Amino acid sequence: MPRRRRISAAPETLGQRLARLRRARGLTQIELGRVVGLSDRMISYYEKKADRPPAQVLPEMARALGVSVDELLGVRPLAQDPPLVSVRLWKRFKLVEKLPPTERRMVFQLIDGFLARRGPDSRS
Repeated sequence: MPRRRRISAAPETLGQRLARLRRARGLTQIELGRVVGLSDRMISYYEKKADRPPAQVLPEMARALGVSVDELLGVRPLAQDPPLVSVRLWKRFKLVEKLPPTERRMVFQLIDGFLARRGPDSRS
């Protein structure tokens, strides 16, 4: 009986890794593009089609995503997997930070009220 070959999953492409890291950091393509100095269309292109972005872009992307260039390229595994983040929640918290102090306190009181109803382990 012939041996079955184990088929391994395709390795993650640079574009897939870039998109995964960007989302894990709670960034949109527009936001990453602004930090790196590129348009959101170029970020989209690097995530979907390009397998080799220009070398001068890589250090800026890596810095913006909090990884090394080797980790971004997949030469080395990520030192630390990006934490799972609810991007929608994270964006809302960014907006709350911009509110005036009195309105920010009201939001925190509302959140604290909901958490208090769920029990003592819900609040920190």
